[in-house]
This record gives sequence, structure tokens and C-alpha cells, in this order.
Amino acid sequence: MRTANPALNSKMFGRAEGLVDSTAMTVEGTALKAGFLTILLGAAAVYTWDKTFQYVEAGNTAAIYPWFWGGLIGGLVLALITMFAPKAAPFTSPLYALAEGLFLGALSAFVEMQYPGIAFQAVGLTFCTLFAMLALYTTGVIRATPAFKRGIMAATFGIMMIYLLTWVLSFFGVSMPYIHGSGLVGIGFSLFVVVIAAMNLVLDFDLIEEGAKRGSPKYMEWFAAFGLMVTLVWLYIEILRLLSKLRQR
Repeated sequence: MRTANPALNSKMFGRAEGLVDSTAMTVEGTALKAGFLTILLGAAAVYTWDKTFQYVEAGNTAAIYPWFWGGLIGGLVLALITMFAPKAAPFTSPLYALAEGLFLGALSAFVEMQYPGIAFQAVGLTFCTLFAMLALYTTGVIRATPAFKRGIMAATFGIMMIYLLTWVLSFFGVSMPYIHGSGLVGIGFSLFVVVIAAMNLVLDFDLIEEGAKRGSPKYMEWFAAFGLMVTLVWLYIEILRLLSKLRQR
């Protein structure tokens, strides 16, 4: 089994197999831990929102930078540690959720000032998408077949390459035409990315189920919940980006 999410892949679960552990990973345990991480992320986001929104409203956008960059860089470092040391997931994944909450709270406050109500719409659409994909997966409407996985992985890799190229070109003052604008092409691109991010949830569900079937150690519940959070954070950002483009029109 494979997934485009770098935090969730069969090699991680494969390395965990055969390790001595008193209890085994379960789907229910992973769901509880994912819920706990979501609460931590939400609490941190609300805290940052409360701290930064008044400054953004007053036009002092520089006030959000410590929260924005601190959460972004901190979350990236913690994500890398977790991916390379899954045993540390019980400690690093809650910290990752808090860091991402700080980042998303600052980002949402900034976008909210430009387009009132957009942050709450993005949150609602993110959770609706999560539950919809979970329902489609559990009922067998969408199956994580080998061909499905290869297609989603290829699309995800292509999206990451486009974002990487955009970032590199920005250093030379060059911007990617159309796809990052609010025109039909830009909206279509963002919609495509949202769909691919949502499809990645199916791959994550499949990997979590596989880990439980393999009887992976209990700490892998934290690792799997962390991987699911990575996808949800990406999905929320892409939905926020799509809604912003729609508001610009």
C-alpha cells in the first residue's frame, strides 16, 4: 500500500512490524488521537486569531509575522522529526498540531480581513470534505486500488513540483501566469488541487487501516494521526486559496 502523503507510507508501517510492544495499533485509537490533535490545532488557531486579528484590523500586518513564521517553521521542523523518527510521534505530533494552529490562526486572520467570513467557510468545507471522503471510503464507493493510488500520487507530485517551481521563480521576480490568479484557469487549478488533497484522505484512511491490520505498535497511532493532520492542513489551505480566488471575482 502506498500514499502520496510523505508522513504516511507502507515503509513506515513495515519498519514498525515485529517490534516488541504491549498493545497494537487500532483504527479507533488512531481516530481518538486524530481528534485530540485537531482540538489542539483548533485551540492554538483560536488563540493566535485572538492575538493577531485586532492588529490586522488596525493595518499592522507585521504583528502576525512572529506567529505566522514561527508556526510555519516550527511545524515543518516537527514534521520532519516525526517522519524520520516515528517513535517520537507521541511527543512531536501534539507539538506539530500546536505549531500548525499558530500558523493557520495567523494566516486565517489575515485572509479574513480581506474577505470577511472566508475562514469559517474554509473550516466548514474542510470538515465536510473529511467526513464525506470517510463515508465514501467506508461504504466502498471509493476504493484505494493500485491504479487509484498511482494516479493520486502522480498528481500530488506534479502539484508539489509546480509549487516548488513557483517558489524558485519568485526569487527572480518571475510569477507563474494564470494558475495563481483569479481567472478561470486559476480557479480551475485550485479546484483540481482541492480534489487531489481530498483524494489523499482516502489513501491516508487506507494506510491507517493497513497499519491496524498489521498489528503495528501503539505509537503508530500517533504517527498515523499526525499524517492525517498533514493532509487536513494542506486541504484547509487549498480550500482557503480557492475561496479567496472566488471572492476576488
